Amino acid sequence: MFNSLSQLVPSLAPPPQFTANLFLARALKPTATAATASFSLSNSAESHSSRLSLVHSLQSETLETLEWASVCKQLSALASTAMGFSTAQKARVPVGRTKEESQKLLDQTAAAVDAIAAVGSPPSDFSAIENVSDIVSSAVSGKLLTINELCAVRRTLTAAKGLFEKVKGLDLGADCTDRYLPLIEILKDCDFLVELEKTIGVCIDCKLSIILDTASEDLEIIRSERKRNMENLDSLLKEVSTQIFKSGGIDSPLVTMRRARMCVGVRATHKHLLPGCIVLDASSSGATYFVEPKEAVELNNMEVRLSNAERAEEIGILSFLTSEIAKSEVLIMYLLDKVLEVDLAFARAAYALRMNGVCPIFSSKDLYSGGAGFLAAVDIEGLQHPLLVESSLKNLSDDFASRNPLFSNNGNGVNMISGSLSGRTSDFPVPIDIKIGCGTRVVVISGPNTGGKTASMKTLGLASLMSKAGMYLPAKNHPRLPWFDLVLADIGDHQSLEQNLSTFSGHISRIHNILEVASKESLVLIDEIGSGTDPSEGVALSASILLYLKDRVDLAVVTTHYADLSRLKEKDNQFENAAMEFSPETLQPTYRILWGSTGDSNALSIAKSIGFNQHVIEHAQKWVQRLMPEKQQERKGLLYRSLVEERNRLEAQAKMAASLHSDIMDIYCEIHDEAEDLELRKRALMVKETLQVQQEVQAAKSQMETVLKEFDNRLKIAAADQLNWLIRKSEAAIASVVEAHSPEDDLLVSETSATSFTPRLGEQVYLKRLGDKIATVAEAPGDDGTVLVQYGKIKVRLKKSDIRAIPSADKNATPSSVPRLKQQVGRSRNGETGSGEEVSYGPAVQTSKNTVDLRGMRVEEASYLLDMVLSGRESQSVIFVIHGMGTGVVKERALEILKKHPRVAKYEPESSTNYGCTVAYIKDNKTKMNSNIKC
Repeated sequence: MFNSLSQLVPSLAPPPQFTANLFLARALKPTATAATASFSLSNSAESHSSRLSLVHSLQSETLETLEWASVCKQLSALASTAMGFSTAQKARVPVGRTKEESQKLLDQTAAAVDAIAAVGSPPSDFSAIENVSDIVSSAVSGKLLTINELCAVRRTLTAAKGLFEKVKGLDLGADCTDRYLPLIEILKDCDFLVELEKTIGVCIDCKLSIILDTASEDLEIIRSERKRNMENLDSLLKEVSTQIFKSGGIDSPLVTMRRARMCVGVRATHKHLLPGCIVLDASSSGATYFVEPKEAVELNNMEVRLSNAERAEEIGILSFLTSEIAKSEVLIMYLLDKVLEVDLAFARAAYALRMNGVCPIFSSKDLYSGGAGFLAAVDIEGLQHPLLVESSLKNLSDDFASRNPLFSNNGNGVNMISGSLSGRTSDFPVPIDIKIGCGTRVVVISGPNTGGKTASMKTLGLASLMSKAGMYLPAKNHPRLPWFDLVLADIGDHQSLEQNLSTFSGHISRIHNILEVASKESLVLIDEIGSGTDPSEGVALSASILLYLKDRVDLAVVTTHYADLSRLKEKDNQFENAAMEFSPETLQPTYRILWGSTGDSNALSIAKSIGFNQHVIEHAQKWVQRLMPEKQQERKGLLYRSLVEERNRLEAQAKMAASLHSDIMDIYCEIHDEAEDLELRKRALMVKETLQVQQEVQAAKSQMETVLKEFDNRLKIAAADQLNWLIRKSEAAIASVVEAHSPEDDLLVSETSATSFTPRLGEQVYLKRLGDKIATVAEAPGDDGTVLVQYGKIKVRLKKSDIRAIPSADKNATPSSVPRLKQQVGRSRNGETGSGEEVSYGPAVQTSKNTVDLRGMRVEEASYLLDMVLSGRESQSVIFVIHGMGTGVVKERALEILKKHPRVAKYEPESSTNYGCTVAYIKDNKTKMNSNIKC
């Protein structure tokens, strides 16, 4: 196979004078040892290897920059074999390592173009050719080839021979006998292994994928004996199975195979019908046995022996054919390489017809200019970038097919479309003319950005590579260019953070490597030479590089915006200028090259055309005048003064920043000290409040226990009619304790109002976290619930919960702020309600005294007890009726009594937190209450 990179890089032999220098060193130093000479040879070999590695690296980067792989992928679509497609896809197409090899590839392409023109398409024999290299490798490694693999080798050999005969047939029918000679020469030295192909055909039927009886005499005899033995065995078993069926031993005669032996089926209960038989298997239910009659044992044994013998003979035949292919490895691989060359030649021809390309002509070596040696001569008219041409052809093809559906649905449609498009012209891509005289060694291209300088240079590089690979160029007439041993390009940004290279460092490092490996037959392409650094130094360095390249390469083409480089032509006629044309009317580039001219960057014109601010354009024009060479000294003075002013301004800003930093640090220290003190005060206050709350809780508990003890003591000696009075008195005492330990009204009011407090801009508020320091609201509250406040010099954003309002002196608590709990306690203590107010009941706290438990009772018993309790209960009291869940009978009866009883004002059904219990409220009975009071 081919390796494009190794073919693009010429063989690097040691310098011719190396041997002579070594001999001279030995003559001058006869005492030098052999070790010294060996060391010198080793150093030279290492240097040669290092240079070869650098050449490979640069050439690989150049191929990537010029997008050579994309051109090869376009070529792969036109290959007819899988080998050709894979080779072109991997950019491994053959490239001439010498001018003669490249010319040979061009001749093959030309012959293939004539063949396609004569026949209308590449030879159809390509379709049967397979890449059998892996099959051959398997045979060489000792792996037994299968029937299909052997047939693939046979098909490939047959197709290769047919391809050669077809090409020879074209040559015989041509007017000129040498017309197809380049293609014939590729295959004429090949051995098509006709005998091997015939041997495989005799042994194997590739249509049925079987080994034929005629493969060997032994195989024919074995298969004949096996056929006769199988006929006898089948006849015997059919007869036995029929007898079993007639005897009722099976539903229908059954002859089958079990454990690789022929047998019959019989019911397990009728196994006696076959005395001496051998049971080979049984059905899943066990009702049927598969037995081998004793008369069939020997015939089955014979079948096994013959089958094994047949398989052994077939393996022997496959082994023989495999060894024959292994012996022919070199011939088969050589044949595949040659078939691949023919396929790629036809692919190049199809590519040339698709692009309407023309065959390039290599410049003759007889061009001399004095004693300067061989000089380049490039004369290409109407050259187009091949990748852009392919894009244009696709657009034209799609447009043609949309307007002519007839040509898009058959195999011939593609050829017809291509043929119809070959004569069409398109404005894209714009063709360029490259005309470089024989005495020119360096071309400097100038012109505006986006004017096509880089694209033109890439097109020249691709044209050089394509001509080396035997490909036609998308150009006109007869393009002429030299054969270059190396095409080296420095195009694009080579910035590398990994290698610590800036844009300029990467750019100049690559140019240095190019200068190291370039030869007298190399083409060097450099884009924006000397850019990325100080303009004056960039011009000086670029001029020096070009002067160096002039004497060391065949041709160098560079692009630049430095006008000084265009002046090199005035001092040396080996330099040539070129400019990208720019239309002053449309202010747009035309993408055409003007040879012998110097182009302006036209940056201001382009900026003006896209609508840039006129003031900016005029200011830039003034700067252009100032940057003229005669005003360089004045520019340096202005630059120095501006730098001094900038330094003074930065020093003033630094002093201001230092002062501001000092003020900020003072404020920070003040806040930090206050924060530390505030934290200590906060912890002390929390401890104090905790102790106070604990004391209050303990006092409340003690007072309530005293009330309960007094209640229990009086309950023991109180009469029945004093019971209600005693309960009301105890409840009043408990309510007093609760009121005494309830939060103050103003505290509740402040806490309630704090939750809904919304500060206004400019309002003063307390800061809770700063010990109720007073601050001013500096910004209205935002939607995120935060407020910006100012405390002294400090502005800080806090949550609304961290601030509270400053209460007004005349602000009184509203009646609505009084807790509902205190109102209820007061009402229960007074035992009175105002007119129109809701009747107030005692605290709804469940105790053993106000609870009646009906669980476990019968309905009649529960009804009597509940009615008695309701009738004897005091007015405006609460009773808890526990009826449970159960079957629900007691619950329904209790709810019915509560609903109809005259003493019940209302009742609350059970809730999610109080299942099985209903709370009833007793009506006010003034008559009974008055009698109780008299008592």
